Amino acid sequence: MNPWVAIGALALVGLLIPFGMMAVSSLLRPTVPEKGKTAVYESGEVPTGTTRIRFNIQYYMVALLFVVFDIETVLIFPWTVIYQSALDSGVGLWKALVPMLVFVGVLVVGLVWAWRNGAVRWVRTPRDRQRRVEQ
Repeated sequence: MNPWVAIGALALVGLLIPFGMMAVSSLLRPTVPEKGKTAVYESGEVPTGTTRIRFNIQYYMVALLFVVFDIETVLIFPWTVIYQSALDSGVGLWKALVPMLVFVGVLVVGLVWAWRNGAVRWVRTPRDRQRRVEQ
């Protein structure tokens, strides 16, 4: 049997099951129009204000920096595990060390850039805002 037939059948089943479940649930569920169901919150509380909330961009920046340095850790760990065996097998010190130093150097430059632009500073003081305007 052709392997593409199996892949196509798997994709078809993967699409039919969720869509079939949605179709069956839409046929079986009761439809009772009610004002409470169209409200923003269904917890019994009266909604106040709008649903649009402005989030601080710092949450995004902290998450992004975490992902970058988490990936750095994931990439440095295997290098540290094989470093000694690479030196024992005859690879020169510079061939084993320079690529990782360049990698860490690029990350340090990125961290310094983020630090200087205030990406890691959570709260801005009035003096920081004034200094930003002067620049």
